[in-house]
Amino acid sequence: MRILIASHSYIVDLNCEKLRQLAQLDPQNQVMVVVPQTWQPGGVQNRTINAPPWQDGNFQRLPVANVSNNNQAMLMFGWPIVNILRQFQPDIIQVEQGAKSLAYAQLITLSRLLRLRAKHCLFTWWNLPYENKFPINWLERYNLAHTDGLIAGNQDGVDILRDHGYQKSALVMPQLGVDETLFKPQPQPELRSQLQINPEQFVVGFVGRFVAEKGILTLLDALAGLRDQDWILLLLGRGELQATIQTRAAELGMSERLRWVESVPHDQVPDYINAMNCLVLPSETTQQVKTLTAVGWKEQFGHVLIEAMACAVPVIGSDSGEIPHVIDEARLIFPEGNSRELGDRLRTLITAPDTAKTLGQQGYHRALTHYTNRALAEKQLLFYQQL
Repeated sequence: MRILIASHSYIVDLNCEKLRQLAQLDPQNQVMVVVPQTWQPGGVQNRTINAPPWQDGNFQRLPVANVSNNNQAMLMFGWPIVNILRQFQPDIIQVEQGAKSLAYAQLITLSRLLRLRAKHCLFTWWNLPYENKFPINWLERYNLAHTDGLIAGNQDGVDILRDHGYQKSALVMPQLGVDETLFKPQPQPELRSQLQINPEQFVVGFVGRFVAEKGILTLLDALAGLRDQDWILLLLGRGELQATIQTRAAELGMSERLRWVESVPHDQVPDYINAMNCLVLPSETTQQVKTLTAVGWKEQFGHVLIEAMACAVPVIGSDSGEIPHVIDEARLIFPEGNSRELGDRLRTLITAPDTAKTLGQQGYHRALTHYTNRALAEKQLLFYQQL
């Protein structure tokens, strides 16, 4: 099977592992990944990324000149994409820029003009209802009308596009898997010591952006009700809410219980997760986040959850978006924004170490069964074969 996938996500080498595994599943598989030649992700990565070509057996990454280098929906590829399609003759064309993507419309149109026999697939994360206006409504209708297979990172994404008229095959799975050779159980006594954390202290961890919708203030309020317990809050990340978090912690008299780590290389993140006794993702649905074509945000997946699970660290999450489906353990879910319920979940893990260990092992087995790059590659290949 000849599979062509286009997405800006794969300019990062680490993100390509699932597709490298996909190429290795069958000697007949050929996987070509088309990425923009230059990209500016913004945020903490305030720089231009130039992805080099990459060949590894039946896997190939090919940078192509692009129009728009920092907007997912506006991304389009230059003229060389025509020759790539003509020469590669893909059986599957998948574009991972959403349902309203110009790049997806571009590759659908070229596929039809070149009379390729490829099945067209899209990937989307978007999980909040929306209404389109002209010309976006026309663009999405065109894309969905020529889509043979939909892959969404969450069930809400499938349901929304069903409401928008899509009726063909669909699969729910994340875009990226977890690297179990990197994220694995590995105690970190020395790191805990460096962070001035005693061996007997219970470390509650958060990894991610410091923004309101990630629910960190709810986490602080929950911990305020647990002052009778010996805990430390380890915050790994950065963001606009940091000063507010510091002020709230001071008001609650908890500043000395916080440990701040602004940023570390990705290959060191597993060390910090393994220094935790549990990881919390207290995300909260909001209408304050706005994009060009939609308003609002709720947790689309929560990749850090499967990273912690792969380390056998128990996770607690709110019921925002896809989190309950990822964790799949009712005792570890709490109503978003409810600090009392979150405090109850934390108290259970702090005071019942055997329960915490059992829940950590359950998460570990779930991560290795469902969320490794190999597991996702097998699932994606089966979907393509069915198409």
